[in-house]
Amino acid sequence: MSPPSFLRPARAVTPMAFVRAIVQGYERYGMDPAEALKAAQITPRELARPGARVTAAQFEVLSGHAMQELDDETLGWFSRRLPWGTYGLLCRASLSSPDLGVAIKRWCRHHRLLTEDIGLSLEVAGGMATLRIAENVPLDDAFREFCLVTTLRFVHGYMCWAIDSRISLRHASFPFAAPPHSDAYPLMFTPDVRFDAPQAGISFDERYLALPLQRDERALRAMLRRALPLTILQYRRDRLLGQRVRELLRSRASEATTAEALAGLLNVSSRTLHRQLHEEGTSLQVLKNEVRHEMAVDLLRRTTRPVKQVALAVGFRNEKSFSRAFLQWTGHAPRDFRQQGL
Repeated sequence: MSPPSFLRPARAVTPMAFVRAIVQGYERYGMDPAEALKAAQITPRELARPGARVTAAQFEVLSGHAMQELDDETLGWFSRRLPWGTYGLLCRASLSSPDLGVAIKRWCRHHRLLTEDIGLSLEVAGGMATLRIAENVPLDDAFREFCLVTTLRFVHGYMCWAIDSRISLRHASFPFAAPPHSDAYPLMFTPDVRFDAPQAGISFDERYLALPLQRDERALRAMLRRALPLTILQYRRDRLLGQRVRELLRSRASEATTAEALAGLLNVSSRTLHRQLHEEGTSLQVLKNEVRHEMAVDLLRRTTRPVKQVALAVGFRNEKSFSRAFLQWTGHAPRDFRQQGL
């Protein structure tokens, strides 16, 4: 299985450092990368230029060519080759899992059968799931960054594909200093990227783990015929987005006062937030009304707070607008609702 594109935009934003890592793989095996570079339209001058970038399409061509020519899907990172087709077997071994959590655990276990140079593990704590990479042997400096980044992208891409959903990352961590091309990391992972961490890893909401796999063997065969487009960015739909928005509206109401503020808490743009909610068949206003309704009913039933205070607590500017909305929601005025014990 070829690696997913690092970045989808047509403009050249993929760091040349990753191209140089592939060239190092050729050097390790005593082979010439000239044909692969030519196929990707990357000149020796560009390869040597500090700060140069390539497009996702160029990188896809280069990496696909290299993995087949070297017959190593890890391009020289590890102490032994992982022949062409290895990661396809990993995908297939996890496909029959009942949910994403089991699929990831199988992936981690089976990856250990392929190489002991690194170990993958899944940890769940405090509502957060974290996929970590342990470096069991010192990785060559020429490959280390590319290895850790690509491994996490592999698994993240497969996870998104398997459940047919964008999996929004809370943060990503790497055990090295921020590289000169660190501006590419938020595009590859999430705005919250932490360097100089103890281990490489990605963290996300643990509820994704309970989602069932949406793919079958036929879909897998189709995907493996051209696995390169297996990227996070192609999955616009986030199956947990509506739930996450509701929770933020409940727990951080004072911060989530506007679409822009809420989008910031979710690490997406406000445009993306509105679009994804629309794709789920809902809207931010609908979710706000649902949460306000639930909170208002709870406060009216559970407390003796004046209606005006209830209105302010659930996000209304005054009692009049709250009473009008509550009447639309329930068919009753707030005071009548409370007095009748509804």
